[in-house]
Amino acid sequence: MLSRLRTLFDTFTLLLMAVVAVATLLPAQGAGEVFFVWLTRLAIALLFFMHGAKLSRQAIIAGATHWRLHLLVFACTFVMFPLIGWSLKPLLLPLLGLPLYIGMLYLCALPGTVQSAIAFTSIARGNVSAAVCSASASSLIGIGLTPLLLTLLLDAEGVGEAAVSLDAVGKIGLQLLLPFVLGHLSRPWTGDWIARNRGWLVGVDQGSILLVVYTAFSASVVGGLWQTVSARELAALTLTCCVLLALVLWLTAWLARRLGFSREDEITIVFCGSKKSMATGVPMAQLLFAGGAIGPALLPLMLFHQIQLMVCAVLAQRYARREESAAQPATSGSISPR
Repeated sequence: MLSRLRTLFDTFTLLLMAVVAVATLLPAQGAGEVFFVWLTRLAIALLFFMHGAKLSRQAIIAGATHWRLHLLVFACTFVMFPLIGWSLKPLLLPLLGLPLYIGMLYLCALPGTVQSAIAFTSIARGNVSAAVCSASASSLIGIGLTPLLLTLLLDAEGVGEAAVSLDAVGKIGLQLLLPFVLGHLSRPWTGDWIARNRGWLVGVDQGSILLVVYTAFSASVVGGLWQTVSARELAALTLTCCVLLALVLWLTAWLARRLGFSREDEITIVFCGSKKSMATGVPMAQLLFAGGAIGPALLPLMLFHQIQLMVCAVLAQRYARREESAAQPATSGSISPR
């Protein structure tokens, strides 16, 4: 059974599912809740400090010469996604209910991933240097842009007071952006050490996310999360995430081809423009949403994250096989000697 699960889910996703189960059965309450809240804040600060220390100055400012590609990736991430979520309100609101619909809007406003977008671009033989620039810039810009986008979307729906306020932007600047900047400024002293210890630092990265998920879902479970989200709504949410990903993957590929990008650039646009970051989204949700609203806000992101990993892994392999076939000379069906 475990081996079958591992063929569908990676280790981190299995741990994520386990943490949600533990938070459901044993949520942090009372003094335990206070302890985990403060521990989570420290973990978030450490997480973004490390992100800042890992990102080189060259990666931040490089790639300006390929501005068309970066502009399209940013448009897909911060314009196309939010517009899709906003325009589907007549369908999604009665299907999912208001809390999960707000979670879908939050998902659509998030920046793209960094590690997985670059990894899939590399596997698919795309423009890796452009992927590094676009994904890194998206993650950095999203720290400030995501709460503003979400505020605009919720105000447009008349539900802004239900989840987020502009005061949260200041909290994000203090708890996310400040550690990021300090980490980046520390690169002359910490950069080499972090580069040498990337292996176990990945565990710190993922451990911070797991801790935030446990704290957030504990608060939501105590607030009655599973009494408000039915099995039907959960199934509808899964289907919605699948359809959203399929639509965005098609649109990014279509736009790249229509605008005359090369195959390598198309691969970069597809994998950088269609993904949403859990590393940024989970800590930010704790600052933007209060109490029981955290769980419904995170559910769409957690489902979409897993679906995008599985689908993009298959898609990257298909792109790679196409590139291999294109690179091989035509043999007219003959068998080459060994």
